[in-house]
Amino acid sequence: MTHQAPHPYSSDGYHEPEAPRSNGMAIAALVLGITACVFFWTVFGGIILGLLGLILGIIAARRARGGRARHRGMAVAGAILGALGLIASSVIVAVGVSFLTSDSFKDYNDCVQHADSQAERDQCAQDFERDVNDN
Repeated sequence: MTHQAPHPYSSDGYHEPEAPRSNGMAIAALVLGITACVFFWTVFGGIILGLLGLILGIIAARRARGGRARHRGMAVAGAILGALGLIASSVIVAVGVSFLTSDSFKDYNDCVQHADSQAERDQCAQDFERDVNDN
């Protein structure tokens, strides 16, 4: 008796659907989400990779929920980690922008630009530190 591989078509000639194998988007979402959480302190790492991880995670989770792919948990984890990286990076960017647009920083910047010596620049830094600590 010889062993034959199962025929991919049913007796009526139609192709039987195979079970979904893997979900590359879920894997990519998880990798991007983890990377976004590790590099949340950078704009590229936190915001861009976090956003990509979130989007791919949502798409992959929807595909898995619809039965077209596996690894729904991995997709959800990637989306959550991507969102966390995105949020953390957004907070850091907002704090940085707030700091750079503050009156104290503008005063410091003007002081340094008009300083002629290192001693005057050092005095600008001391004044700025005092202004920041008082607020």
